[in-house]
Amino acid sequence: MKKIILSALVGVMYAGSAVAAPNNVGCGWGSQIFEGKKGMFNEIMAITTNHTSGSQSFGITTGTAGCAKDGVIQQYAAADAFITANMDKVAYDMSVGKGEALDTLATAMGIKEADKSRFFAVSKANFDMIYPSDSVSAAEVMDNLGVVLATDEKLSKYAA
Repeated sequence: MKKIILSALVGVMYAGSAVAAPNNVGCGWGSQIFEGKKGMFNEIMAITTNHTSGSQSFGITTGTAGCAKDGVIQQYAAADAFITANMDKVAYDMSVGKGEALDTLATAMGIKEADKSRFFAVSKANFDMIYPSDSVSAAEVMDNLGVVLATDEKLSKYAA
């Protein structure tokens, strides 16, 4: 299961350079073909189409295919997408300071293996700040996590 999640994250991260929230797959022909469809399968198909056709690069250059020439790059697009799809799992793992979802999130954020145990401990210690309510959004979780990381001496280099 972890390999499937990591494979999906790699695909999202690869295409993530042009991702603008809330669209997890960026722009291009794939995004237009699969527009309005939900689920990981459709997102992966849209990303694959965007990448293999070259339409994302062309669209960014020309401002076509749903792309903007002056788009903003989202630093942790893969992590944000992962949290969106796995809010409850990430929340649980963060509350106990370990688990597959928390490890996958750390990987998506580029946290080095040597820093993961610190990331797990800091996430657990600051869980109530990161997840302040049951109705918190994935974007808010990422923002809150960024604030927590920024205040930690060893993890501040990973702050968004």
